[in-house]
Amino acid sequence: MSGILEGKRILVTGLLMESSIAFQVAKLAQEQGAEIILTAFPRPTLTERIAKKLPKPTKVLELDVTNEEHLAGLADKVRDELGGLDGVVHSIGFAPQDALGGNFLNTPWESVATAVHVSAFSLKSLTMACLPLMTEGGSVVGLTFDATIAWPQYDWMGPAKAALEATSRYLARDLGKQNVRCNLVSAGPIKSMAAKSIPGFDTLAETWDTRAPLAWDVTDPEPAGRGVVALLSDWFPKTTGEIVHVDGGLHAIGA
Repeated sequence: MSGILEGKRILVTGLLMESSIAFQVAKLAQEQGAEIILTAFPRPTLTERIAKKLPKPTKVLELDVTNEEHLAGLADKVRDELGGLDGVVHSIGFAPQDALGGNFLNTPWESVATAVHVSAFSLKSLTMACLPLMTEGGSVVGLTFDATIAWPQYDWMGPAKAALEATSRYLARDLGKQNVRCNLVSAGPIKSMAAKSIPGFDTLAETWDTRAPLAWDVTDPEPAGRGVVALLSDWFPKTTGEIVHVDGGLHAIGA
């Protein structure tokens, strides 16, 4: 029986640890029949080491999504490896330390700008860099953390994720005529590299212990990975501009 990504070619960003959602996406995509290529920044060697734990060998390209030269050269490098693309996974987010941890009112614009550029504008930059490779259409899937809520300690990553969610909708609007879908998975908290940079992450994550209808395990990124793989597949052929919550149902429950 063939997998749901049989014959698909997928680019996956943000694979830094085996505990990351991006690793699960890459692993599940390979298991479901896809060829994948990875991008990494700032340490491609770290990603290359972690990638050895995937079911099949895969190429790792250095890609800083704020670097115009990197973006301009991406399509040719991917074309040399895979010939084209059917899907792109945006698993990128960053905010300087002074933009997190309760410093919301005092964060300087320079730090806010960095957070928005890396975490939100990069969805557009990455998608446009890959668009020439998606000649038959494709699926772009990003990862968000519910931006309708003001979370403790999350500070300027909240507005950055809100910008990411809006960016995804506008990409869905403008790329639909090329049969390119753009959706997001809003995942519950996962103990990943990104989580380690958020002061008070454990306190935030405890909310899921008491409020999520479905039991949530912060050490298990596979449910979110499955959500991403499903959106990459042809099983969501007419879904775009959507945010699929893979958070144990917490988003639907009041305080």
